[in-house]
Order: sequence, then C-alpha cells, then structure tokens
Amino acid sequence: MEQDVFLAKVTNLMLAPGTRAFEREQLRQAKHLVEAGRPMAEGWAQLESSLRPLAMRDNLTPDVADFYRAETGDPAGAVQTDLSAHFDRDMPFQERAIFAGGCFWCMVEPFVDLPGITAVTSGYTGGHSVHPTYEHVIGGYTGHVEAVEIIFDTRKMSYAALVALYFQLTDPTDALGQFQDRGSQYRPVIFVKDDTQRQIAEAAKAELAASGRYLRPIITAIEPVATFWPAENYHQDFYKKNPKRYQMVERTRRQFLQFQRAQGNLRVMLKRRKKA
Repeated sequence: MEQDVFLAKVTNLMLAPGTRAFEREQLRQAKHLVEAGRPMAEGWAQLESSLRPLAMRDNLTPDVADFYRAETGDPAGAVQTDLSAHFDRDMPFQERAIFAGGCFWCMVEPFVDLPGITAVTSGYTGGHSVHPTYEHVIGGYTGHVEAVEIIFDTRKMSYAALVALYFQLTDPTDALGQFQDRGSQYRPVIFVKDDTQRQIAEAAKAELAASGRYLRPIITAIEPVATFWPAENYHQDFYKKNPKRYQMVERTRRQFLQFQRAQGNLRVMLKRRKKA
C-alpha cells in the first residue's frame, strides 16, 4: 500500500463516528509514527499488533474491522457492497419491505435469492437519531432496531409472500429480542409504508394468532416506515463474507424454530384429537 493511501485510510477511520476511542488512539499513534518519518511498514506493524487482540475476538468496530481484515490479507475486508439500489428511485413495478427480526446477519440470505428480489440491505430503523452506528444501536442508545430492507419486483414477488416468509424466520412471541440476541434493538417489527402493506401484515399476524400453534400472544409489532439507515459495509452480505460465523449463528436460530414448529404441530394435533 502506498504511504499516502495508508495515511488517508487511517485519517478517515479516525474521523469516522463509529470508531471507538481506543481504536482512534491506536490509529493516531500509527499515523504520527509514519508522518514523523518512520517506514509505513513500521507504523502498520504497530497498529496491527495493537488491534489484533480485538480482531481475534471479532470485537473491532465495523469500519476498522474491514480495514484490518483487508490489510492482513483477508479478501472479505476489501469487499464493498453496492448500495445504489437503496438510494435509487423505485421503478413503478418495484416496492420495498422492511422487516426487523433479530440480528440482521440472518435476515438476508433467506430473501436474497427469491424470484424478483432486487436487493436486500442490512440497516437500522425506527430510532430517534440520525446516522446511527452499530455501536450506538446495539448499546440501545438510539431506539433503532436491526432490520433489512428488501426491494422487490411486484410482477414476480408479492408482499404477502415476503411477510409469510418473515414469520417463518422469527419468533413472533418474543418482545425482548430474538433467539440468542436480547434487547429492544432486536425486537420483531414489520414496518409498513401504506395501508395495503398494513392490511397484509395484520392479516398474516391474525392468521398466526388463530392457528393455535403458540401458547404465548403474537407480539410482532406493525409500525409505520421510518428512515432506513444502511448499516456499515462490514455487515452487508455477512453470510457471504463470513460463512463459518454466519452458519454458527444461523444454526441456533434454525434449531430453535424447528423445535418451536414441532411444538406447534403437536399442539394443533392434540387440539384436533380433543375435538374428534
């Protein structure tokens, strides 16, 4: 890497609002070392050494994590997800669905390869501050939830089908989070953009409540769409860039849902027998 490129990247990370104070100090020291005339390799070696303990625990903030991974030879750190679809104006046949269902890492892959899906973006919504960072959201400081925005072609995919899949991927009885992820930032919410989406979501929720599969109430919230803020690049397409870690997290969700579904099937079967 050229020295001016290195210094530019370090400076940008120092200025990024999502960078922690400790990370910022390590970046500052490396920058000062290089600007004082020391070889860039020496500055990078010092920085890499100081960040390594956090990197090994997957505890760097998103932008710093991408930088560290790219500079240590991990190609995932250099992947930049194209978010242009989020910012583009929708075509007449396009629509957006916004779902919160726990950690957004596991809410992308189930939708992304369906017919008619243009883009699935991980992000934050429903909060009271602008430009939220992952650090602030998971700390519960902003009121946002982790969510995905799905842009789809209404000629090939219906909103009702997406809502039906959403309910299969989440625990609709847990208001305090989802699966192993606890806190209000992980609560299940369907964000609706108009009365049509609201009616579809409410009908699906009512059908689920009437199914007899759950002992506890269906608490999935249905709320008006709020500003959707795309998450940091590190979190986009996480399932592709971090397959092993993703599989571990996804497996926990899948096992819980399979058990919950089996309980629901048994509950329905017993009710039918009582009526017979």
